[in-house]
This record gives sequence, structure tokens and C-alpha cells, in this order.
Amino acid sequence: MIADQTKGLQEEEKDDYSFEQVPEEKRNMGWFSVTNITFGIATAIFYFQTGSVMALQYGAANAIISAIYAIVIAGVLGTVIAYLSAKSGMNVNLMSRQGFGYIGASLTSLIYASNFIMYCAFEGMILVSAVHAFFPQIPLWLLIIVFGSIVIPLNWFGIKQLDKLQKWSLPIFFIFLIAIIIVAANIPSQFDGHFWSYMPEGVQIGGTALLLCIGMQHGIMGLTALIASDYARFLKPKDIKLGSIMIGFIPQIFCFGVMGLLGIWFGVRFAEANPGVYIVTILGLGGVLFTMLTQLRINVTNIYSASLSLSNFFENVFHFKPNRCFWVVVSGVLSIVLMLGGILDYLGSAMTFQGVLLMAWATILVTDALVVKKLLKIGPKKYEARQEKLYKWNPVGVAPLIISSVLGTIAALGYMGTFLQYTATFFAAVLASLLTVVVAIYTKGRYYSNESKVLSVQRKKEKERKMSVNPKEIPLD
Repeated sequence: MIADQTKGLQEEEKDDYSFEQVPEEKRNMGWFSVTNITFGIATAIFYFQTGSVMALQYGAANAIISAIYAIVIAGVLGTVIAYLSAKSGMNVNLMSRQGFGYIGASLTSLIYASNFIMYCAFEGMILVSAVHAFFPQIPLWLLIIVFGSIVIPLNWFGIKQLDKLQKWSLPIFFIFLIAIIIVAANIPSQFDGHFWSYMPEGVQIGGTALLLCIGMQHGIMGLTALIASDYARFLKPKDIKLGSIMIGFIPQIFCFGVMGLLGIWFGVRFAEANPGVYIVTILGLGGVLFTMLTQLRINVTNIYSASLSLSNFFENVFHFKPNRCFWVVVSGVLSIVLMLGGILDYLGSAMTFQGVLLMAWATILVTDALVVKKLLKIGPKKYEARQEKLYKWNPVGVAPLIISSVLGTIAALGYMGTFLQYTATFFAAVLASLLTVVVAIYTKGRYYSNESKVLSVQRKKEKERKMSVNPKEIPLD
């Protein structure tokens, strides 16, 4: 009996397909189960924090408008990427191999993994801060090690374990959330008017304040759009259309709309931007338990995606292929190191750079699929991830990513004027999309696959062989 259970868990572990597309017979998860897993991302308290910070610094109205913008853009990108992933059985790391080349895609995998590890550290510190606020006698370093380590065993058996964890914890999350809202509504507000009318002195609706809010949203939008692919690849074929919307769009509504809006309300009501403080203030020990639940739900998905990306990078570049559990441990340890090193001090810089790069990457993937391949008919329709059938580099993906990321970062640092500084991520995404089309037309899609090159060589050899057998066929001058 024990041996059978162990074998089943080992099979679940192997079914994560870090290096190849999910076989059709293994795409057997319904849209509800996959959407349930992605809600682990959407229920993170991080969205409380961004909503609270934007409202208190730039006004509630600007924060709300930016949330609507984030829902639409991230929702569209996420839906398209989820659809492509479900059709191909691949996540974005594998889908990128064709458009970027298998070495070019490894660079995106490494950056993707580093973002998830950073977010694991950010989310972990929110949890640690909440627990430390209630139990100040426990050293911070000990809390960091304990809560940083918990996500490792919770991630050990992959997608099936995540499904079970998120499924059983989601109802508990909603019970806590409703309790917090009810209790908070009965606590006197620090602001006399309606929360949506809150505006700091000297700030107006629109203009620079709105652009700054949108800039903050960009820091996470690219990640939420891309991460859908890690789970959508397991969708049943019959659920692809509905599932792509449910996985790609609905979680965006919840994280930027529901959680973000509540963050705005909490921030204005308690004049506090840190949810680790006001949630504990509202529910006491219950607030600590709620924070623990939400942060563990998001961090198991962060570690899962980080482990897949690290697997891809090291397999591509160094042909180093330990199982995914090895990378779960590596990702968990690295996030603990970042927490101990004070990663929250660099939150703004990290979000600026990752927002530029990840939005550019997401835009390239969508433009390549919808414009280059479907509209312009350049490149193969089906995705290919096997190294032997790909070039190391494909300029269609690599050139736009490098150029748009470099220029977008320069713009974000303020060297290209105030307007582009506030819209750097949007600028990088548009530039990446245009460059993808230009480079694809210029290269005529010849770097998507080396199969055509192999076939032409084979045909040439076959022709030479026939001519050597039948010399009369050689034309005479």
C-alpha cells in the first residue's frame, strides 16, 4: 500500500514536463481545477499593498483607473498566452524556444525564474512582518528561515499537489476575507468621505499621478499574464476556449479588481499602506493566520514556476537535468537568502526592470503568434521545443527583447524625458511588438526551425547521388 502511494506521488512529480510539451493524453485537467490553481496568485496580499500604496500616494481615483487598465491589458495578454499554451501543451519557456532560439529562450527562462524567486521573497516578507508584529519576541531571521522553508515540501509533487492545496484552502481564504471586511467596516475610518474620493493634497485625477499608478501596475502585469501558461498546458482539449478565458482573464479581475480595490479601501480607511500591519490590527491572531494562508498560497505557485524556468535554463545551456524537486529546493533557498538580505529595500527598482522585460516578452509572444504566424503567414504554425530542430538564436524574438528592454529601462530611469519615464513599460511593449514584425519580415522566418535547412541538404545530396548514378542527366554546355 505504501509502495503504491509512493509510486503514485513519483508519477505526479514526473508529470510536470519541465523539458517537453505535455502529451495529449496527460492534458486531462478541467478548467475549474486549473483556474483554482491560478487563484493562488490572485489572492496574494501583495495586491492589497499596491492598492493601498497607490491610493495613499496618488489618490483612490487614479488607483482605480489604473486597476481597470491592468485588468484589460493583462487579461487580454493572459488569455492569448493561456490559449497558445493549452493548444501546444507548452509553457512560455518552451514556446519561446522557437521564436527566440533554444539558447535565446534560456535567457528569458533565467530572468523569468529570478522574478519568481524575488516575488517569493517579497511575499514571504509580508508574512514574516505580520507574524513578527504579533510575536515580536521571535527573531526575524528565524521567521524568515521557517516560512521560507515551508513552501519547499508543499511544492514537492508538482501540479497535482498544487491543485489539492489551492482547492482546500480557497474556501478558508474567503471566510477570512469576509470576516476582515465586516470587522473593518465597523472600525471608524481615518477618512471622513467616501474612500474613492480620497485624494492627497496637490494631486489631481489623471496626469502624472495616473501614469505613476499605471507604472506600478506594470511591475506585476507581465508576470500575471505569462504565468497562466504554466498551468493552462494541462487543460483538457474540450475546455481550451472557456478555460483560456477563465485562466487568463478571470484571475486578473480578482487580483487587480477585487484585491486591488480592497487594498485601496483598507489603505484609505486605516491611513496605512502595509497590509501586514492593518490586517493584524483588524483581526489580531486571525489576521496573522489569514496572512499566512494567502502568502503560502501564492508562494507555492512562485516556487513552482521558478523551478520550471530553472530546469529549462540549465537543460538548454549546460545540459544539466536534475529533477524539478532539485530546483524547488534551489528556488526556496535563494528566496530565503534574498529575504535575509533585505530584498524589500529594492522593491521599486526590481519591479521597474521586471515590468519592462516581462511585458516586452509577453508582447513578443502574442505578436509572434497572432501577427507574424497567423496574419503574415511567416514561420511554422506549430510550436517546436526540441533542440535538434531549432537554431540556437532566432533574431525575431531576441533582437526585439534586447532592444526594447534596454531602451525601456533607460526610459524608466528618466534619461528619455518625463513622459517616457512614466510610460516606460508600455513604450517597451509597443516597441517590442513593432520590432518583432519588422525582424520577422526581414529574416523571412528562416530561423524558426532548422528543418528546412536539413531538408535542403538532404535533397542536394539525393540529387548528387542520382546524378552520379545517371551521368547522362548532367547538362552539357
